[in-house]
Amino acid sequence: MAVQPGARQRGVSAEEAIADYDQARATVYFDGEFRDYQQCRIGPMTHALHYGTGCFEGIRGYWSEAQGAVLLFRVPEHYQRLQQSAHVLRMDLPHTLDQLTALTVELCRRNRFRSDVYVRPLVYKGGEEVGVRLQGIRDSFLIYAEPFGAYVDIERGLRCMVSSWRRIEDTMAPARAKITGSYINAALAKSEALERGFDEAILLTAAGRVAEGSAENLFLVRRGTLITPAVSESILEGITRATLLQLWTEDLGLPAVERPVDRSELYVADEVFLCGTGAQLSPVVEVDGRRVGTGRVGPFSARLQQLYFDVVRGAVPKYEEWCTPVR
Repeated sequence: MAVQPGARQRGVSAEEAIADYDQARATVYFDGEFRDYQQCRIGPMTHALHYGTGCFEGIRGYWSEAQGAVLLFRVPEHYQRLQQSAHVLRMDLPHTLDQLTALTVELCRRNRFRSDVYVRPLVYKGGEEVGVRLQGIRDSFLIYAEPFGAYVDIERGLRCMVSSWRRIEDTMAPARAKITGSYINAALAKSEALERGFDEAILLTAAGRVAEGSAENLFLVRRGTLITPAVSESILEGITRATLLQLWTEDLGLPAVERPVDRSELYVADEVFLCGTGAQLSPVVEVDGRRVGTGRVGPFSARLQQLYFDVVRGAVPKYEEWCTPVR
């Protein structure tokens, strides 16, 4: 049976879980051991705090009433990307991919979640010293998790604007890595959009082509073909992006292409949507004051969104291996 995106398929609603969540009593994996949140201390002179020398991941878990478990989505793939990001910043993760998956499962088990959750692993330069460099600074590592609802409105549709801020280029900072300091680019763009009455920002590359949202990959649909900017367009190589491309081509049997996208193509697209671990699949109904398609969530977006939520909640046997249960 299909799982409706907005359906209450959890032990408690996201709002109830967040309201009841006591952060101070939460368990965190911090520098090699499980600790209470209030026992975790990061010093005022921590290198990453001053210079943005850290990288992170976001992993969602979805509560399944049928299984009585939180299903963590594509955990190994997230840690593989974190490993790559850390390598770019001359850092090493302290555990293997299998160990990181096991630690994440244990962390969620100790916190006894019965709702959708968000897991945030972070590897960062934890040494407390002044100096803009990567070499010779001690690495630190933590995993934090909390109840989590929708990052953006996934049902109504988003009103977006093309930001005046350009997406960082790979020649300036590694766009393929989820580096903490690089997210000032996203924060400036998202803040600009909110201040102007929009829900989200879309960033262009320095060459003026479409890159992605403030913290999401971007897709558009034209005449039944799914189109997304190529990985050479200074985008993050998104795990949700890869998931949706696979579902679109293999399960819906429709064509997809990765290529440069012009700004004006957003205005003439039949459908546009953003995607990411936080954003999930978020339809866009307006760009720069111009209606996208009919101005409502399009049929392709709705169909793919439904399939995606069936997958992440463990309702599609073909993709069960993507879901790691926490019981």
